Amino acid sequence: MAESYIGVRDGSATSYVGEAAVNLFAMITIKGAIEFYVKTGMKVNRAYTPSNMLRAAAHYTGKGPFPRGKLGMAAAVEALARAIDETRASIPVKED
Repeated sequence: MAESYIGVRDGSATSYVGEAAVNLFAMITIKGAIEFYVKTGMKVNRAYTPSNMLRAAAHYTGKGPFPRGKLGMAAAVEALARAIDETRASIPVKED
């Protein structure tokens, strides 16, 4: 399996290379979508229903299933934040 890393070019372009890095990007995206939904009540797209977001959070964190509603959303965001920090710490950053 190829090495995972986060590539940074010219300080502004970021690429997520490898399975672990792509999963990190997915966790960051799901966390942001949940936070946006809780704050505004709007979904970021049609596929990101509340139940799909909670299901994705459970998949990436290994926790869950999360309860429905705001408490479940808060628990999912907390679990994702911990998983993001742990994953980010294990992936090297390469600057081009």
